[in-house]
Amino acid sequence: MTSADLHTLTGAYALHALSDEEREVFKRHLAACEPCAQETAELSATAARLGLAVSLTPRPVLREQVLRRITTVRQETLREPILPRAARTARRGRLLSRWALAACLAAAATLGGTAVWQHQRAEDAQEQAQQAEQRTDRIAAVLAAPDARTRATTLPGGATGTVTVSDRQDKAVFVVSGMADPPRGKVYQLWFEDDGTMRSAGLMDPGRSDQSVLMHGALDGASGMGITIEPTGGSQQPTSTPLALMNFPA
Repeated sequence: MTSADLHTLTGAYALHALSDEEREVFKRHLAACEPCAQETAELSATAARLGLAVSLTPRPVLREQVLRRITTVRQETLREPILPRAARTARRGRLLSRWALAACLAAAATLGGTAVWQHQRAEDAQEQAQQAEQRTDRIAAVLAAPDARTRATTLPGGATGTVTVSDRQDKAVFVVSGMADPPRGKVYQLWFEDDGTMRSAGLMDPGRSDQSVLMHGALDGASGMGITIEPTGGSQQPTSTPLALMNFPA
């Protein structure tokens, strides 16, 4: 699946029409593509509104009526008593009526539950879009800061990395291109270096070779940064030799 194909999956994702594999691939794409995140949120909200438009709210007395009528239904035995034809026909009609009433109640509950679920999914998508927009804004604020300073380096495997720091924003952004996938069960972790002491600065997305990462936490006087390979979820302290160490630009 190419990057161009991913941009066409917003509708299928909003309607939960993707396979599990396609959904995981698109979720990673969604975290990095603001237009797709916004479009997905809008489509999910529309789907939720359509669900709410056809939902049915049972009358308050319906539950009471169903429960009261259920108590009048005799437990069926394996052998039916022999009844006259007219009586059997009337009895079947009563049973069908009770089943129809129960089915209507179940259908109403299902439609209402589906609408609530769709609404929740729309809210989740909207929240993801807002979070992506906030991350983009924070990254842009660092890169565009008047005091922003930048330093580039070559990483193992031919990847290139650039770190930008802003004392005014008290933040750093790491931009990488051509990063190889980490080993299975591993993730790249970023670190602030404070006079030889490493302080976690967050994780990179293991499914993306090109990305911009707002390093987690304040600069707080850090003199540089490092990158290590850590178990999925990250580590409190580096457990491997750094792939790269960079001094922040003066």
